[in-house]
This record gives sequence, C-alpha cells and structure tokens, in this order.
Amino acid sequence: MSDTPYPKGDLMKGKRGLVMGVANKNSIAWGIAQQLHAQGAELAFSYQDAALEKRVRPLVESLGDEPFMVTADVSDDSSMDACFQTLKAAWGGLDFLVHAVAFAGKDELQGSFTHNTTREGFKRAMDISAFSFVDAARRASDLMPSKEGGGGTMISMTYLGSERTVPNYNVMGVAKAALEASTRYIARDLGPLGIRVNAISAGPMRTLAMAGISGGRTLMKTGKDWSMLKEDTTMEGVAGAALYLLSDLGRSCTGEVLHVDAGFHAVAVPDIEE
Repeated sequence: MSDTPYPKGDLMKGKRGLVMGVANKNSIAWGIAQQLHAQGAELAFSYQDAALEKRVRPLVESLGDEPFMVTADVSDDSSMDACFQTLKAAWGGLDFLVHAVAFAGKDELQGSFTHNTTREGFKRAMDISAFSFVDAARRASDLMPSKEGGGGTMISMTYLGSERTVPNYNVMGVAKAALEASTRYIARDLGPLGIRVNAISAGPMRTLAMAGISGGRTLMKTGKDWSMLKEDTTMEGVAGAALYLLSDLGRSCTGEVLHVDAGFHAVAVPDIEE
C-alpha cells in the first residue's frame, strides 16, 4: 500500500507551477501541492517572511526535490516583482498557479459584520484575499505558454461564506465574494490566451484559517452533520479537485467555482429528526 493518500501518476509531468499560501502541514495549499507532486509536477513555493519560511521549508524538503522557495509579500509590489522575476529566471515560464492566500483581522472574524468591520480591516482583507489573485494572475499569465503551446491554468481557494452568510465569517465572506467575481473576470480575459481560471469552494477543514474564525468548531460539526455525504470535507477530495482543474482532465472548464464540501452547499434545509 502507498504511504501517501495522493494517487501517483504523470498527469502533471513536465508542468511547472507556483503554490502560494502554504502555512503548515494542514494547509489546503500543502495538500494540493502533495497531489500535484505525486502526479509529476515541479513546484515552487512562495512565503511571506522568514517566520513562514522556517515552517514551510521542512515540508517542501520532504518532497525529496531540490527546494524552490521564493519570497512573495502579496501586499508589496516590489516583492511580487522580485518573485516572478525569480521564477522567470529559473524556469523561463510557468504552467500553473495555485493561489491560497487570504487574511482578515481576528477581531473582525467574530460578532457583528456591520459593527466590527473597520475601514482599514476591510481594505486589508480585500487586498490580501482578493486583489492578490488578480495581481498574481496578471504576472503568472505573462509567463504561461501560448494557446498553441497548451496555455496554462490557475485556481484560487474560496468558501461558501461568499454566497451565504456564515456566523463570524464576516469581512472574509465579502472578500471571498470579490475573489470569485475576480476569478470569472480573469477567466474571461485570459480565455483567448488558452489560460483556464477556476476556484475551489472547500467545506470547513481543520486549517490555520479555520482556527482564526470564532465558532470554527461549530462550523466543522455543522458541515459534517448537514452535508449530503454526512462526512467532513477531506484534504484528498480538495486536492483531487485541484488536480482535475489544473491538469488536462479539466480541459474545457474555466470561470467555475467548484464546490468540494460533501454536498453541504446544495442543502437548503438539513435533515430534521422528529
């Protein structure tokens, strides 16, 4: 039996891509990276600062390849310039982008959205959680193959709080709604170039991001109990969806928000025991 839950193969053989947003071993971005690596992809990882590099480097080294890590503060243009210049110098081009970057202040992820959201907090959440994908997509697209050469692919990570109100998700829900709209507009712009752009809306998972939301444990329990499959969203399920969208399996899919949440998003009224 394989020692990894991620199927191995060659669906991504010969493909090179940047993964943004790995924070620790429980990060969705890390699960996706493991699946892409198992399918033959060559990966580069971005990190914001030295503290994050210290946490992420051991994970990257565990893949067995020569680590390719590059600094990228998504709120700083010069840092992003340097990141993509490094990628271009090392690889010459880029086949795919995984964007799993988001942030909102902890005080704004609890209680009232109306009363707890500050002007600066709103701007920061939108900048880091939504505009950063627009910025990264623009830069990445300049490095991707032509349509005749196979084009490229991009994915962003979102959550159901973008479509419906979720207690305490607040400003992050608004930012994710902007991210999803941005994903569609980017897909429209880059489609003629042969670049596909999609988003994955994952259900509640035990990640660092979920830990920062007040009532996160309740979201986890509700996500399982009210879902159609009556199970938690799995990292393997999200990583598999990412593989589909980033590989040739998803050849005709773009501008899509793919829900990977055990069917939770489609339930209007949960089963009620009489």
